[in-house]
Amino acid sequence: MHDRLIEVAERTWVGAGAIERLPDRAHPADLARTAGMPAWRAREFLAGRSLLRSMLRELYPEAAELEVTASGNGKPHLLGAQGLGVSVSHDSGVVAVCVAPGREVGVDVQGPPEKLERALVRRCLRAYTDEVMQLPSARRALEFAWVWTVQEACVKATGEGIGGRPWAIDVPPGASTGSWGSYRWVSLRGASEVPLSCAFGPAGEEGS
Repeated sequence: MHDRLIEVAERTWVGAGAIERLPDRAHPADLARTAGMPAWRAREFLAGRSLLRSMLRELYPEAAELEVTASGNGKPHLLGAQGLGVSVSHDSGVVAVCVAPGREVGVDVQGPPEKLERALVRRCLRAYTDEVMQLPSARRALEFAWVWTVQEACVKATGEGIGGRPWAIDVPPGASTGSWGSYRWVSLRGASEVPLSCAFGPAGEEGS
């Protein structure tokens, strides 16, 4: 169902898999939420929920069949499982999920952009702009994507989404771990071909 689970911090797991390899069967509540979605969007959505439920069956089976709702910014929550943090992301044919009890979590997967303007690099990397712009184009796009997954994962963890100004979060190029306020983040460099990062808050604060 997932390639493997990686415990990035104590009781904080990330799983990922190719959307095309995830099963088509869906929880009735998940399937109902795809009404009106384009077929491609429904497939991504159901793949994310399928991976989430697969991980829950392995880690917290009592929560695997619960209904998943979303906040106004799209942050998922499990009804009836207060304190169990979950996050889902998909891009470039890959879906990623983060699960942790007692933590706010965020996960983001992002393929390198085909076109990358200096203005966008400057907005997201600021002091590191020249360093990244000097890289060969393919490497530059890849590094930008790694940084952006961290920035996105952080604001997903807080539940703010784009309103949290992810581009303002300082992420040094090439870094695998770091922090942002009370949140820690991990980039799964070496474990994922597609840039994939997660962020998580202090233990014991989910739902507070």
